[in-house]
Amino acid sequence: MNEEDIKQKLTPEEYKVLREKGTEAPGSGIYLHEKRDGIYKCKVCGNPLFASNTKFDSGTGWPSFDEALPDAVKYIEDESHGMLRTEVVCAKCNSHLGHVFPDGPQGTTGKRYCMNSVCLDLEEKKAEDKEDGQE
Repeated sequence: MNEEDIKQKLTPEEYKVLREKGTEAPGSGIYLHEKRDGIYKCKVCGNPLFASNTKFDSGTGWPSFDEALPDAVKYIEDESHGMLRTEVVCAKCNSHLGHVFPDGPQGTTGKRYCMNSVCLDLEEKKAEDKEDGQE
């Protein structure tokens, strides 16, 4: 998928965040209070990024996870806005997802993946998968 195809696929807000490293307004994301089981995938390429059981309420206004799926994301040093942060991008298409911080819940990874809802698609776990105990 080339950049023009990506631009056509996304809304202007999605494109601004995913491809131009923007940020959605805090508290505005559709997945902020989401509780359904499933896998969060990249809005651009469908790469699986986060399991719903790693999601937690960080109180920051953005969906937060304490762990990414193996090899799902890449990390880039980000010195924008006068801060030193770690940007999180999709390992498959390099789309911006958010940032990771070292202030996650104790007793887990200790990380807080602060993600933008507009970057994610939730693939809900099917009822038969839940009954069978499958992932």
